[in-house]
Amino acid sequence: MQDAAAFASAYERNRAHLEPWEPIRPEGFYTEAGQRSQLEQFVEGRRQGRVERWVFDSGDGEIYGSITLSNIELGIFLNARMGYWVDASLNGRGLATAAVSGVCEYGHRRWNLHRVEAGTNVENHASQRVLAKCGFQEIGLSRSHLFINGKWSDSKQFYRILHTDPLPLD
Repeated sequence: MQDAAAFASAYERNRAHLEPWEPIRPEGFYTEAGQRSQLEQFVEGRRQGRVERWVFDSGDGEIYGSITLSNIELGIFLNARMGYWVDASLNGRGLATAAVSGVCEYGHRRWNLHRVEAGTNVENHASQRVLAKCGFQEIGLSRSHLFINGKWSDSKQFYRILHTDPLPLD
């Protein structure tokens, strides 16, 4: 919850950068109160074991992006969805690539995840390159998949198999 002001600042600073890839946000989203509400939802999802998030920071109190595993499913599925963004000022430095790889490894160690999925807007070629560099394979196209920036948008879907070890029998 202590990150609400930093998230508000980061989203406001990156509003134009993120606009093509995200839903239209109400003005309140860009405020500390709006981010506190978002963080409350995140904390509840985390408490239930459905989501985990990491932030990009440099120790200066600012946030420069985040990466999230959501829809974490254990049991026979061992799957999660990944989403991420990096501050416009830091694009092209390999941060997303390092974070995606690191979070995949963490998911494997922490939850024994077998598979991680991610989706990108069809025109988000930079994010598609990150996923390819990290060993993700394209599944295909989801037509009219998400309501992004005021219209239904197609998404490319990707997956990465983290391991093929059989589940231990208990």
